[in-house]
Amino acid sequence: MRRRTLLTALTAGLAATATATPALAAGTGTGGRRVLHVRPGDSVQAAVDAVTGPGWTIVVHPGTYREVVTVPAGAAGLTLRGASRDPRAAVLVHDNANGTKKPDGTTHGTAGSATFSSAAPGLTVRDLTLANDWLRADHPDITGTQAVAAYVTGDRSRFDNVRFLAHQDTLFADTTALDAFDRQYYHRCHIEGDVDFVFGRARAVFDACRFHTLRRDVAFTPKGMVFAPATARANPYGFLAVRCRVTSGAEDAAYKLARPWVPSYETTAWPSLVVRDSWIGPGIDAAAPYTNMREAYPWQTMRFREYGNAGPGAVISAPEDRPQLTPAEAAVHTRRTYLGDWRPYERP
Repeated sequence: MRRRTLLTALTAGLAATATATPALAAGTGTGGRRVLHVRPGDSVQAAVDAVTGPGWTIVVHPGTYREVVTVPAGAAGLTLRGASRDPRAAVLVHDNANGTKKPDGTTHGTAGSATFSSAAPGLTVRDLTLANDWLRADHPDITGTQAVAAYVTGDRSRFDNVRFLAHQDTLFADTTALDAFDRQYYHRCHIEGDVDFVFGRARAVFDACRFHTLRRDVAFTPKGMVFAPATARANPYGFLAVRCRVTSGAEDAAYKLARPWVPSYETTAWPSLVVRDSWIGPGIDAAAPYTNMREAYPWQTMRFREYGNAGPGAVISAPEDRPQLTPAEAAVHTRRTYLGDWRPYERP
């Protein structure tokens, strides 16, 4: 199914597609919290621009909002949420890619292609869909095919019940600086794509999330990879997926679980990924779940580990190809260890 068709189906019967008219409704929420309401015909970015300090809430009502939204670092403690608990009801979508040209003739680059970007510490996003519906088939002249749905930096960024939809490089979970260990928490999220669709430098916990690989009409395998961490060598923790599911719309064994990303701008990176207590479906190549991005940085030298996984894609046929944590090591790789004194998984 083509991406635009999918997004139309997700929002069928809901409010009309939004335009960029900044007609916002402001109010005061419980406890005096400042609230802005965005409805079809409004602009989500206009609401973000109207935020004057920390602690605001933006409520996005059902509809499809085709625009690029950037949350600056100064909007600390911002909450951006859908008015409905169904994340399919409010969709924020655009269609830039790495190689898409800007008006000045330059290209967006990978991070710049993002539909949604945030550098705000203490950000909370919930009950929304963040999507990039750029398609390779529509742009055969563009070779920079990374098209990001969300580019996230900033410490204590939390996403709950959010759908991230794209193809290549769907979720860029990054840090504000090369020497920063920004923490991110993703709970009950749906993240789908094909190539390296969860990638970056962040210390990120994925709790009870679903990772879904897409069907690709290409002759080669692997057809893609779920994770491509680029963890700084000084950071003891990278990506942690716990109690998650890995499903697929592609044929069996078409995808790898991960490959390490060592960026050209930081060749000392030491990618870290732990997948534990999760169900891995048949779409992942169980015999050889990891591969290299560059031969100079073989995955075997990276911090890739698993523990307590189940499912046909988690079968261990060659232990050397599926490094496992010991029980003592597993006791360290937890939400609490990764997130430290920030505990978004605990109810207040």
